Order: sequence, then C-alpha cells, then structure tokens
Amino acid sequence: MEATMAEPRWRTLPATPELPATTREGYVAVDGIKIWYAVYGSGEPVIMLHGGLANSNYWGHQVPELAKSYQVIVMDSRGHGRSTRNADPFSYDRMASDVIALMDDLTVSTAAVIGWSDGAIIGLKLVIANPGRVSRLFAFAANSDPSGIYDLSDSRMFENYSQRTRDEYEKLSSTPVEYDDFLEQMEKMWGSQPNITKSDLRNLEHPIWVAAGDHDEIVRRTDTLFIAENIPGAGLLIQPEVSHFSHLQNPHDFTQDLFRFLRAH
Repeated sequence: MEATMAEPRWRTLPATPELPATTREGYVAVDGIKIWYAVYGSGEPVIMLHGGLANSNYWGHQVPELAKSYQVIVMDSRGHGRSTRNADPFSYDRMASDVIALMDDLTVSTAAVIGWSDGAIIGLKLVIANPGRVSRLFAFAANSDPSGIYDLSDSRMFENYSQRTRDEYEKLSSTPVEYDDFLEQMEKMWGSQPNITKSDLRNLEHPIWVAAGDHDEIVRRTDTLFIAENIPGAGLLIQPEVSHFSHLQNPHDFTQDLFRFLRAH
C-alpha cells in the first residue's frame, strides 16, 4: 500500500496559540474606543502587530521567547479581538495612530516593530509618518496597494482562516454578534487601501526587513519585491515551505528570524 503523503506545511493552518499570562495588561482610550494591550519581559521595547481579522493571540509562539530578551508589547488593533471600534471607517493610518497613542500611554518613546500582514502595513505606515518613533521594522507579508493581493474568493485557506477568526471574535469581542459588520468594514478598507508609493518607501532610512513565505497565498510575490526593492538598504527574507501563516506553520524558525533581525547591527 502506498504511504499517504502528509499535507504540505504551507497548506496547513495550525491552531491559534495562547498568550502567556501577564499582570501588565489593560486598555488605553483612543478617540472614543478602547485598545487592548499586554506587556511581557523587559529591555528594548518591541511592538508586535497582528494581521487583519486576527488578534494578539496569534503571536503566542513568539512572545515567550522574545520576552526573555525584550520588553514585548502586543495590542489588538481597533475592532479586533478585545479592542473596540466606533462608526469611523477602518484605515491603516488610523490604526497606526492607535499604536502611537498606546506608546504615549506606556511612555515608550521608540520601539522596534514586528508586523504580520495588516500589522506589517501598519508598521510601514508608522515608519513613514512617525520615523522618530520606530527604531526598526520587520514587515512580514505586507502589500503596498490592493492590487498586491490575490483573488481570495476561492481560497480554502482564507475561508478557513475567516471562520476561525469569526469564532475567536465571538469569544473575545465585547460585541460578539457583530462579526459580519466588522468583516464588511474590513473588506471595504482592503478594497481601497493601502496606497504606499515608491516615494514613500524610498524616503525610509530605518533598518527594515521585508519578509514573506515562499508559498504566500494572499500577497503577490511581485508586491513583496516592490516593497523590498524600493526601501534603501532593506533586507529581503523569503521563508521556505511556509505561507502567509509562517509564524504558526514554523514558529521556531520564524522566531529565530526575528532574533536575527532584532540583533542585526
């Protein structure tokens, strides 16, 4: 009998991990909403920004390791996870402003930023608009504009991810029955944003790594290369045998890449 081939790692969506316990968590009020955050460890501040529809739990494999050497700050983007939203349309600029508000509340003047997907876009927006507040940026699976995204209407992976985030939203959100409206508002944003230009990228002077999985099923490789090639001195990292969900599919190697980035000169 022929052996059954295992599903390739890049086609799997491993379980969402849990964040470790901490006594340093809470909410910061921003423009009539509440942003949830948690802090771990001590040392140089590192802010971790999750992807669209998700929540900070998705960093559960990375936080315990990074917190051994850094002060790790996670936050749920507005409307996501434990954070609330209002009637204002979603925008990457607004979510970047939320990060600055949290930094101000925690008296963090400058931080390294690690972003995944929408979180990576927020990181790029941060370093473009507030260069003095970001020391370095690890941008995993960002896109520069809507054309950088594949048509996801027939993506089994994205369908599974959307169902998972619906379940998580219902458990974490203070408005658990509003996922459909939340998703609709997010899709409106994705349809017209971001709009990061060559000029935006070419003015950046920070240490930046642009990263992606070699089997990313959401962001086009051409757009990843566009971002990397237009940031002066940027590093380009294509992680092997993983997709848009590399930090879940191969958490050990993903975390080691983060350490390499944070420790680079």
